[in-house]
Amino acid sequence: MPHMTKPARVRFAPSPTGYLHLGGLRTALFDWLMARHTGGQFILRVEDTDQKRYNPDSVQFIFDGLRWLGLEWDEGPDKGGPFAPYVQSERREIYQQYAEWLVDQGKAYRCYTSEAELEELRAKGQPYDRRHRNLTAAQRAAFEAEGRSSVVRLAAPLEGKTVVHDVIRGDIVVESASVADPVLLKSDGLPTYHLAVVVDDHLMEITHVLRGEEWIPSAPLHKLVFDAFGWEAPAFVHLPVILDPSGKGKMSKRKSVVEGKEFSPFVHDYMQAGYLPDAMFNFLATMGWNFDGEREVFSREEAIERFDVADISAKAAALPFAKLDWLNGVYIRQMEANALKQALAPYLARDLGLDAAALLTDPRLDALIPLIRERIKLLTEAAPLVDWAFATAGTITYPNPALLIGKKLTAAQSVDVLRAGLELLAAVEPFELPALEADFRARAEAMQIPVGSFFAPFRVAITGRTVAPPLFESMVVLGRAETMTRVENGLAALTSFAAE
Repeated sequence: MPHMTKPARVRFAPSPTGYLHLGGLRTALFDWLMARHTGGQFILRVEDTDQKRYNPDSVQFIFDGLRWLGLEWDEGPDKGGPFAPYVQSERREIYQQYAEWLVDQGKAYRCYTSEAELEELRAKGQPYDRRHRNLTAAQRAAFEAEGRSSVVRLAAPLEGKTVVHDVIRGDIVVESASVADPVLLKSDGLPTYHLAVVVDDHLMEITHVLRGEEWIPSAPLHKLVFDAFGWEAPAFVHLPVILDPSGKGKMSKRKSVVEGKEFSPFVHDYMQAGYLPDAMFNFLATMGWNFDGEREVFSREEAIERFDVADISAKAAALPFAKLDWLNGVYIRQMEANALKQALAPYLARDLGLDAAALLTDPRLDALIPLIRERIKLLTEAAPLVDWAFATAGTITYPNPALLIGKKLTAAQSVDVLRAGLELLAAVEPFELPALEADFRARAEAMQIPVGSFFAPFRVAITGRTVAPPLFESMVVLGRAETMTRVENGLAALTSFAAE
């Protein structure tokens, strides 16, 4: 049975301390899928209470990464919503009010323990010892008179057990006394994560919290804070960790090298490297969840229809980057030609120094797409395959003229081949693929030269390389005049080489 059918309210609540991580994007994706599957809402909340690590550029990285993947949010910092503001640093007074309520109700207390005293406990390997949990009014007044700053700590139960139910892992049970009265409100009036996340999840009516399994140790603490307020906690889903591509340990928060290849954990690197959002969506969806155990490729709509958080596996999995590359190639091959052109243009413009808008109206790009579609797995792989088409004849050079020599031919024979080809290029009508191929094959047969050896000098002459898209299709892309100019240049280079 599905876990739930009523609309879910889920939130992605990143801390803006740096680049958006693939693990974070996977969490956001599962949030988004659950919201869309149930007809609920996907909320974006920025948790910036850690001001020491705050990176002002990070919020934009988060926005850009989510939108690149197509994960549009229903409520958030830039959109507003019924529970605004959606940035924790703008909700300071809200947290202070709720912390004071807990103190007034005896669910929390002011602690005046100094940092030096806490350091002494840590040096002994001891947790906080609740020394200020039961201060009298006179003792509190004395600390205040000294000018001591205070924090607000949760008065955790001293007996019994705390049980947190995880949708995919079952019950998480701890001794309540093991939760050592954590700080909820810091001396500067800012909340700790543990207070802010509970208050926000309640006020924003979050029904399900999807987060990484590294938060499992904090789950009982959060449950106790919900209990202290008398609030019902949302359902918890602690997602499986994503392992390094080697399968040895958690995926690094920095770039890692496996078998000599570098892998990045940062979303923006994939945006720049030529990956399609649909391929990354498909890839990340399978990191802990299976469509049906058999299908590897599925659409967003199909994923939305089938997704259920109860089907997420609790088992960690290595990040199979080879699968991502394969998927990206699949999606490239499935793209309609105009959509692929739109996707390729920014990368070609960037890598070849061309104008993206001009590329979109350049007939050469339209003609090239069918030639390279089957040969690329990344959008960035297109530039080295098509740069020759956008170069002027004079920029195609032959630093090693020997490459213009056909297999098992001499330099002199290859010169004759290029001369024969020039005659054909000047005379062939129409200048189209069938006529070009027929005339060149006939001339190769007449000269008693294998077609592969006959064609090779032309490929190098017009592209400057030995490996390129199909020869005659390339000639059609360039047109008669440009093709002949390049063959003439190749002939001149080979003639000089043969004369040495």
